[in-house]
Amino acid sequence: MSNSIIQVQNVSKSYWRDSLEVPVLNDISIDVHEGEFLGLMGPSGSGKTTLLNLIAGIDRPSRGNVIVGGIDITKLNESNLAKWRSRHIGFVFQFYNLLPVLTAFENVELPLLLTSLSKAERKKHVELSLDVVGLGDRIHHYPKQLSGGQEQRVAIARAIVTDPTLLVADEPTGDLDKRSAEEIMILLERLNTEFKKTIVMVTHDPRAAEKAKVVHHLDKGELS
Repeated sequence: MSNSIIQVQNVSKSYWRDSLEVPVLNDISIDVHEGEFLGLMGPSGSGKTTLLNLIAGIDRPSRGNVIVGGIDITKLNESNLAKWRSRHIGFVFQFYNLLPVLTAFENVELPLLLTSLSKAERKKHVELSLDVVGLGDRIHHYPKQLSGGQEQRVAIARAIVTDPTLLVADEPTGDLDKRSAEEIMILLERLNTEFKKTIVMVTHDPRAAEKAKVVHHLDKGELS
C-alpha cells in the first residue's frame, strides 16, 4: 500500500536454546499506515515485544522482511542499522531508562549528541520536547526528583526530540499508577493526532489499548 509506513512481510522468528529451536513468531504479515496508532496486545510470551523489536530494528527476523519508510531494514548491516535507528526510531520503555546522574534536560539531549546540531540548536529542540510533554518547568530536575509519570514524560520527550519517523512503546504504562497511566496515554494520543506521529505500542492494559486506532492481538506467535 502506498501509504504504509511499515510493512512486515511473512516474518517468522525463532530463538535457540542449546540445540532446541523455540519459535516465537510464525509467518506474520502486517501493514501500518503513516500516522496510525497501532496497539499490540496478547498474553505474556505471545511475541508482542519480539515483533516490536523487529519493527524497530533492534532484532532481526529468522525469515521474512521488515520494510519501514521504504527501506528494507532486514538487509542493512549492523552499522547502517544503528544509524537508521538513531534517525528514525523513538523508543519508550516500561521502566523509563533515564540516567539518574543527568537532569531531565541532559537525558532528553542524549540522542542529539549523535547529530550535527549545534549546542544552541540542541537546547531549542530539548526545551520544545519538554514543553510538549508538559515538563518545561522541570528541565533541571533529576529523575529522583520526579514522579514515575514525570519520568515517563521525560522518556517520551527523549523519544521525540529527534523528530523520529516512528515511535515504539513497550508497555509505556506498565510501571505507573492508574492516573499517571491515563495521563501518559493522553499524551501519546496527542502525539498521534496533533503531531501526526506513527506509534506502535505493546500493552497488556485494555484501557491503554483503547487509545490506539487499530489493535491487533498476538497469541502463540499468531496475529489476529
